[in-house]
Amino acid sequence: MDTVGRSRHRDYVRPACPVEATLELIGGKWKGIVLYYLLDGKLRFSELKRKIGCVTQRMLTKQLRELEASGLVIRIVYAEVPPRVEYELTAEGESLRPILAALKQWGETHALSLLEKRESAV
Repeated sequence: MDTVGRSRHRDYVRPACPVEATLELIGGKWKGIVLYYLLDGKLRFSELKRKIGCVTQRMLTKQLRELEASGLVIRIVYAEVPPRVEYELTAEGESLRPILAALKQWGETHALSLLEKRESAV
């Protein structure tokens, strides 16, 4: 099912709704990672794929399209042969910098040890 351009919810009036709305825009397995790597500047698709590693081409394309539809990423196509395409954060995407930095910090402080505990409990 294609979710580009469609919200999962009809209203955002409950107290936690700004969090829900934000997670709808940046949630997903790869979106946060894509946004994190784009903090350093423009990247071509192949550069992004190489940095991320284990994402499929299809999934990366889907995540980039959703980020573009959300207004967080822009796709720049250069009229060259062969065509060159780069991705860059919009001003709204750039405004996520402190949030992504906080997520990285929290991950370094808490997430890695929590994941290790979870794995050892299984």
